[in-house]
Amino acid sequence: MSISPASEPAVGTDRWYLSAAPLVRALVHLCVPMAAAMIVSAVYNVVNAGFIGSLHDTALLAAVTFGSPLLGLVMAVGGVFGVGGGAMISRLLGASEKDPSQAGAIKGVASFALWGSVTVGAVLGGIGLLLLRPLVVLLGANGPALQATTAFVAVTLGFVPVLAAAFCLEQLVRAGGAARQAMIGLIASTVANLVLDVLFILVLPWGVAGAALATGLANLITVVYFVVVLQRTSEHVSLSPRWFTVAPPIVRPVLGVGAGELLQSAFLIVTSLVLNNLAAGYGDGPLAAMGVAVRIAQVPEFLIMGVTLGVLPLLAYAFGKGDRHRLVSAVRAAAVAVGGIAAVFSVTVFVLRDQVLGLFITDPAVLGIGVTIITAQLVAMIANGFTGLLTSLLQATGRVLPSIVLSMAQGVLLVPIVVLGNLWFGLAGIIWALTVTEALVLVVAGVMVLASRSAIDRGLAEGSTERAEEVLEAPAG
Repeated sequence: MSISPASEPAVGTDRWYLSAAPLVRALVHLCVPMAAAMIVSAVYNVVNAGFIGSLHDTALLAAVTFGSPLLGLVMAVGGVFGVGGGAMISRLLGASEKDPSQAGAIKGVASFALWGSVTVGAVLGGIGLLLLRPLVVLLGANGPALQATTAFVAVTLGFVPVLAAAFCLEQLVRAGGAARQAMIGLIASTVANLVLDVLFILVLPWGVAGAALATGLANLITVVYFVVVLQRTSEHVSLSPRWFTVAPPIVRPVLGVGAGELLQSAFLIVTSLVLNNLAAGYGDGPLAAMGVAVRIAQVPEFLIMGVTLGVLPLLAYAFGKGDRHRLVSAVRAAAVAVGGIAAVFSVTVFVLRDQVLGLFITDPAVLGIGVTIITAQLVAMIANGFTGLLTSLLQATGRVLPSIVLSMAQGVLLVPIVVLGNLWFGLAGIIWALTVTEALVLVVAGVMVLASRSAIDRGLAEGSTERAEEVLEAPAG
């Protein structure tokens, strides 16, 4: 018996933006809230550092710096399940327009993503607490910063399941097109974090342990909010443990696509350590100029990431639906948006580079280095933006191996390039290493997309990438 297609989503609903809204409206709906939340988060990071800095203890600031890679890895754990699960949910939603039975698998995907992230987070947090001192030393803490870093890391490890769940749930909320709700959750978390920072750092003398506690509790608030949003707004998503499954048709695409997030985060931490250590060999000036240039480039980078990450559910939905025209048009529209943002900000910052850098740097010698660094950063940003878009395309279409290769490319290429650049060209080689790497990674991304074209075409022709009845059997009871 043939299955009648589901009715089209109502105009103005979150799902309508994924399915049929004009692309400009769809991109604004999906991408602007994502970019806004990221910028708010960046502002919070600066304010949070100010709270800790107000205690006038450099050991406390150092402790937060040492603990930052741990936070990055925790978010990556949530990304493993959230990005892979979110992309699969969007594909299934698109496929359900032609075959409503496809939506039946979404409960299993959502439950596996959430409880998988919580379980892995709990295991990693427990192991970290058992090996707390060696872990703190591995992060680089020593001397006066050792005790503060231990306190910060210990509290953070206790909240690993919550932090991982918060990041995972954000992706699941966005998977259904609810970008505004995702933004509200992230901004609410930031506001809560600021309020708790005031309480735990300024009112109560808890220092960096208070900062870690504030972050953990703020993310707990986010988890509760996202759970409520999903229960009230999504007719297909269920977070109940009874839907948890390790069926290969769910586990493979979720972990396969999500693994790229973990690998990318791990490589970024390693490459950042290598880059900073080599730059530090030339004195504090170049290192300071590099830090300023990175912060200046963050604004356009976050806007571009808002586009490349925000468009992922739209691409996955169109792929699952088998809508070639909308998939291709969405990629083109997103590429225009990425190019436009990069061009406007790059030209503006480059023309006003002396004035912009002069707000942070007064030393003429360091200012000259800063001009070179900001130029290299802007060029790298443009390449990275288009790479991010192609990465989203591969993740949205469920291309597991190409996604993993692309996620590893930057880390694999940057370390030898920066080491050789330093050896052959000195400081200039370090400054331009990231630019060269990003350009090469963009080439790799293009090759991966071309190599995946036939598989993507097959998926579009079938109109679906997963069959619900093969993916999930409803649990008994």
